[in-house]
Parts: sequence; C-alpha cells; structure tokens
Amino acid sequence: MADPASFRAQPSGATGCLVLADGTVVWGRGFGAVGASVGEVCFNTAMTGYQEVMTDPSYAAQIVTFTFPHIGNVGANSEDVESCVEGAVGCIVREDVTEPSSFRSIETFADWMVRNGKIGLSGIDTRALTRRIRQTGAPNAVIAHAPDGKFDLPALVKRAQEWPGLEGMDLAIRVTRHKHEGWEGGYWTLGKGYGRAARDAKPHVVAIDYGSKDNIFRNLVKAGARVTVVPAKTSFDEVMALQPDGVFLSNGPGDPAATGEYAVPVIKALLEADMPIFGICLGHQLLALAAGAKTIKMHQGHRGANHPVQRVGEGWGETSGLVEITSMNHGFAVDAATLPENVEQTHVSLFDGTNCGIAIKGKRAFAVQYHPEASPGPQDSFYLFAKFVGGLG
Repeated sequence: MADPASFRAQPSGATGCLVLADGTVVWGRGFGAVGASVGEVCFNTAMTGYQEVMTDPSYAAQIVTFTFPHIGNVGANSEDVESCVEGAVGCIVREDVTEPSSFRSIETFADWMVRNGKIGLSGIDTRALTRRIRQTGAPNAVIAHAPDGKFDLPALVKRAQEWPGLEGMDLAIRVTRHKHEGWEGGYWTLGKGYGRAARDAKPHVVAIDYGSKDNIFRNLVKAGARVTVVPAKTSFDEVMALQPDGVFLSNGPGDPAATGEYAVPVIKALLEADMPIFGICLGHQLLALAAGAKTIKMHQGHRGANHPVQRVGEGWGETSGLVEITSMNHGFAVDAATLPENVEQTHVSLFDGTNCGIAIKGKRAFAVQYHPEASPGPQDSFYLFAKFVGGLG
C-alpha cells in the first residue's frame, strides 16, 4: 500500500479525487453522484457525444477522461442515451460543467450524472493525464466525490490495487439483456424524435446483445431489417429457432477472450451453418476468435470520433484504399498476425496499423472494429448496414 505521507497535499476546495493504483492522487472538484467507483482510466478524443459515451455499455468498468475541455455545455436529454444498462462509472473533465446551451437540453449534465449514479471530476489537467496514459498505459483507479472533501486515501489506494482489471474479465454478462426482445425503435429525425420499426419487415436479423448500443439496431431497421435482440448466452439452437436471415454480433465491454468462452462456440456453429454474420467492436473480436485468430490487450486503446481507417485487401474495387473517419471505443484488438488463411483483413487503422475489419473467405460473414452507427464521418461507414441487410435476400 502506498505511504499516505507520499500523497500530494489536498488543495483547498477539492471535493473530488482520482486515486491510481500506484498511489498517485489527482485532486479536483467533484460533481454528479457522491461516492467512489473503481475502474480503468481511459481517454476519449471526441468533441461531441459525451452523453452517448457515458451510456455506451462498452465503457462498463471504465472512467473516461475527455480530452475536449467543454464537456456538459449542451446539457443532457432523453434521446441521446445509448443504453439503459451500465455504462461508464465516471468521467474526468477540464472545465466545470456550465449551464447548458442547447434547445434539446432538458437538464444539466451534472444533474444527469447525479440521477444516473455516475461520478464526475472537474478542474483536471486532462492533457497531462492523457499523456500519462499514452506513456504508461491505462491504469486502474478509483474516482471519488465527497462534498465535505474528506477521503480515506489509503483505503481508496487499496481498492484500486485490489481491482483485477479488464484483462480476463467478462463484462458482457453484466450488461446484456436477459430475455428476447423485438426491437421497435426507428431512426431519429429532428422535431419528430425516434420513429417506429415495421415488425413485419423482412429480412429478419437476430442480434446477440453483448452490451449493445441502441443506435446500431436503429440503423439495421433503417437498412430494411426486422430485428430481434437476444441475450449474450443465447444458444445456437435458440438463435436458429427464431428463423433468422442473418445474425448480428453486438459491441460490448470487457475481454473478448473471456466472453468468448460461451460466445465463440455459438458463432462457430453459425459459421458452419453458413449463416450471414455482421459484427461490430466486441462482435468483431468474437468473430475473429471463432475463426481461429487471437485478441490482445492494447496499451491505451482507441476511443474517439476521429479515427482514420483504410479499406484494404481484395473485393473493394474502385473504393480500395478509401479512408473512412470512424468512431472507436475498444481496449482490446484482433492480432492481425494470428489471422488464419481463410480470414481476410479488410480494414486497418491509419493511427497504428491495427486490424479494424475482417471477412471470412467462403462465408457470408464480416465485421469491423469501429462503430459505423456513431456517425463520425458522418456517413462514411453507413454502407456496412446496407451491405449486410441488402445481402440477406
């Protein structure tokens, strides 16, 4: 345990802190929920979409450092929530949360954080924290908020040190649905909100929920599909009993190798049955594992809405080499060096060359590491939904 004498003195007015597993304490001003939460500290470079980030189940057990300084400036609303299940446990921001300036806002971001039990920390040099993560990797830490400014620092350090970290952790089971659900939400339009899905539409896509974002399902509906969402541990026989025309593998949190213990056998069976498959993020990693590849823990991960990805390999025709601006959120990656001969790499990151897409040769199965539904380009990657749904017939 770190020696309390080594802690930097608490500055006047500090009502929040980030306590790293190595004993480092970063002081700030707490907002949102009161208490303490443990998780992995990461950073996100997006300039917009903080509410979507905080409600993305892929951020379960993570504390998000926003590099953009003005977080909370457009408030919060009921339409920008990606999921009602667990998302990020807290966030770290540079500036204090101000009164919102947006006609869509119905409450302040700080009030929204309180209502959703998430802890915030402002007044932080987020550039310095981001540099530390880039240099030394994503640390385990506790984020804490106490209006009276009283903290048991040794206990918080101990909690951060005893937390096992994301590697080897199956979090999909914590954020998945627990029963089958016919998806009813349609696409959003200004002034009208979300439309309704046509439940008699064809083709029928069964989406396996490992911690999904709702906007993925809306995009599948927009592409012409009828969507049924099922829990992460749904068996092959249960999936096939729903008579799908195709299967979607969702995003989600945690270590793909851990979730793969129960997900990979189902995906292998789907591949053997020649079922069309489309995967995003964790779903991409699980498809790769099912095909025989391996995944690795990344040093800092990819999280933001400005990640350039290039189309590579055969089959792209005139669009080969085209670059898409993508949204990403992942701390694990498919190890491209382990891809079997029957798996083609279709996309690569132009930031670090990591794998961002695969296609199974001889099968109607493909996946991408990034999030096409997040509209970072804003429509650079929408073709993926049309490609999947349009190919089901």
